[in-house]
Amino acid sequence: MTLSLRVAIIGAGPAGIYAGNLLAAAVRDQGGDVDIDLLESLPAPYGLIRYGVAPDHPRIKGIVNSLHEMLDSGSIRFIGNVEVGRDVQVDELLEHYDAVVLATGAIRDAALDIPGIGLTGSYGAADFVSWYDGHPDVPRTWPLEAREIAVLGNGNVALDVARVLAKHPEDLRSTDVPANVYAGLAASPVTDVHVFGRRGPDAIKFTPIELRELGEVPGVDLVVHDEDFVGVDAAAAPNNQLKIMLRTLDSWRSRPSTGASRRLHLHFRSAPVEVLGAERVEALRIERTEPVPGEPGVVRGTGEFRDHPVQAVYRAVGYFGSPILGLPFDERRGVIPNEGGRVQGETGAVPGVYATGWIKRGPVGLIGHTKSDAMETVANLVEDALAGRLRRPESGPDDVLALLDERGVERTDWSGWLALDAHERALGESDAFPRERVKVVPREEQTTRARAAVVALG
Repeated sequence: MTLSLRVAIIGAGPAGIYAGNLLAAAVRDQGGDVDIDLLESLPAPYGLIRYGVAPDHPRIKGIVNSLHEMLDSGSIRFIGNVEVGRDVQVDELLEHYDAVVLATGAIRDAALDIPGIGLTGSYGAADFVSWYDGHPDVPRTWPLEAREIAVLGNGNVALDVARVLAKHPEDLRSTDVPANVYAGLAASPVTDVHVFGRRGPDAIKFTPIELRELGEVPGVDLVVHDEDFVGVDAAAAPNNQLKIMLRTLDSWRSRPSTGASRRLHLHFRSAPVEVLGAERVEALRIERTEPVPGEPGVVRGTGEFRDHPVQAVYRAVGYFGSPILGLPFDERRGVIPNEGGRVQGETGAVPGVYATGWIKRGPVGLIGHTKSDAMETVANLVEDALAGRLRRPESGPDDVLALLDERGVERTDWSGWLALDAHERALGESDAFPRERVKVVPREEQTTRARAAVVALG
């Protein structure tokens, strides 16, 4: 049997691009052929690498180079500015493709159910990240009015948010930070950013590089508290990564104050229990915690409560996936139910529908986990194809383009992205502070520039 497939992948972040690249290779290994369309709701590709990584993380953004090569190879067709569930439905895609792979990720903030979390001045970290990364679908301005800010969480997103809030804006001028974001940060009156985690420093979820970067922010004093380290032994840490981070944190305990105008405080063993205020955020109440003996990483409250005056709270307690019309969704975990990437409905596997990345397993892990996710999903898709479990569509993928055009969807393509990419790079070169690129923020402008290339090429 010669394998011949048409597959639509929804989402052009790392999960979707890796899945497309692996699928193309897997089908070639079988001596077959495959047409892959990558549908993205935004005019530009790369997902959270473009819109979820802090602008001062060029090392991580280097991943874009490898993603670019995969899309530029010609084995995957990029179709941007198309929202599945609005512009076209999954069941309509199944009329044109043998299979649909969901790689929509998780872009919403997970909820934190404590009193006062809905007060004015309380924000989700994901929304703030989208703002400072120039996401086209969020407001251009952000209410940076607080002098004292609380960030809730002990993961890398919490560190990114805290670092961007505390950092002097001129230290971001060499990045791709959009002009509106720079202006907003420049007007911020912030003096103190407090990061609160409910576990101890020996149970943090950071990674060593992100933690080290926090200690290298110019003109910002770092403050850690000796009481949080009682009973913590770096030598007893279960892995080298945690040992490195504990040594880093321990070295900060003796770091002298420089009298900087901004301070970044790390609080451990501090569980948020209430946001205080009448209409606006006025303080954060935390309960001190202690480890539960014999249960690593588990803490309990001590009954000791403390109030920290703050005027803004950012919750960075995790991301949460979004449902897609017509497909099952786990409202508790924020994922699409699946087994090995095969989407599961009430009566079993949904024929021809698969999931990969964060929408498959939840928002945990790094890029390497995304690759392994994609490998599992692709292997099961190919297995189903070889076993004859996929229904061959009567129409082809080009009919999808005709359908989108008929509905007036202003789709973009790879040539359009290359044109937009070149324009952003040109903006960076001509900026008063030359840099790699300056992001175009408005969706309308992104679409217009990308569409101009589509129309020019017919």
